[in-house]
Amino acid sequence: MENLIEVSDLHKRFGSLVAVDGVSMKVARGEVLGFLGPNGAGKSTTMKMITGFLAPDSGSVRISGQELGANPIAAKSRIGYLPEGAPAYGEMTPATFLDFIGDIRGLAPASKQARIREVVAKIHLEGVLHQTIETLSKGFKRRVGLAQAILHDPEILIMDEPTDGLDPNQKHEVRQLIREMSPHKAIIISTHILEEVDAVCTRAVIIAKGKLLFSGTPPELAARSAFHNAVTLSVPAAMVDAVEKSLRAMPGVAGLEQGVGSDDHLRLTVLPKSGETLFPRIRQAADDAGWPVREMFVEGGRLDEVFRSITTSTAASAGGHRS
Repeated sequence: MENLIEVSDLHKRFGSLVAVDGVSMKVARGEVLGFLGPNGAGKSTTMKMITGFLAPDSGSVRISGQELGANPIAAKSRIGYLPEGAPAYGEMTPATFLDFIGDIRGLAPASKQARIREVVAKIHLEGVLHQTIETLSKGFKRRVGLAQAILHDPEILIMDEPTDGLDPNQKHEVRQLIREMSPHKAIIISTHILEEVDAVCTRAVIIAKGKLLFSGTPPELAARSAFHNAVTLSVPAAMVDAVEKSLRAMPGVAGLEQGVGSDDHLRLTVLPKSGETLFPRIRQAADDAGWPVREMFVEGGRLDEVFRSITTSTAASAGGHRS
């Protein structure tokens, strides 16, 4: 695959505060990279350096083969950037703002208005097109920011929390748009919404305290969860003690958690030892004992649990950092 983004050993300090500490990564055409980390991890600082809004103390960024430091205009022309907060000129309307962005991006006058109409339709801005941006809701301001980022049809998209402030329907629309664009672009999205990783990302990296701690596919991330291949079943509350006793005695069981069910049922989640597959054993035990199981399913893994585990590990515990 063709690498459109190549980041090598980026470092950034603000006085004594280390913001980014040796981050390296590559993003190929066709990839959607989920950039994850807690608040203050260094995500926004890294994205600002990749897009040329902030100079690194050391390290390099290559955009579509162009060295960002040596050829900033050529490199930046290939990037669409949705920064944190989606800044725009509040006194403008989306129509005048996008017209202005089209001029800045060098769109030909003959095709500019057609492209604006296309993007407005994709982002669903028709209803607010002639309303001043300062009067728009947070969600619509975010959509205006997304519209300017894709207006010149860049082959690289860098988006900081693209669905921040959007309602569930709007989030679905933006995720669908990202999926539609992804085959032809290299896309980085930072997000705090872990479901977004499963929804749109082909790969994920996790950063904490300025250091890159994980890089892999969403299934590889989920596989690090203690709940990967765990079995959850719902049984009558009156039988929980007996069922728990039987499950804890089963080979391959590392632990068991009790959760809230519905009506007079409770949920039990059976955690496997590494490499163990418990579902056939538990199903057979339920059949043999005649447990009236309401539901039973295998968990893929809980990303929130993996995220907490990685970002609070000893490797991420030293030094002061900020986003």
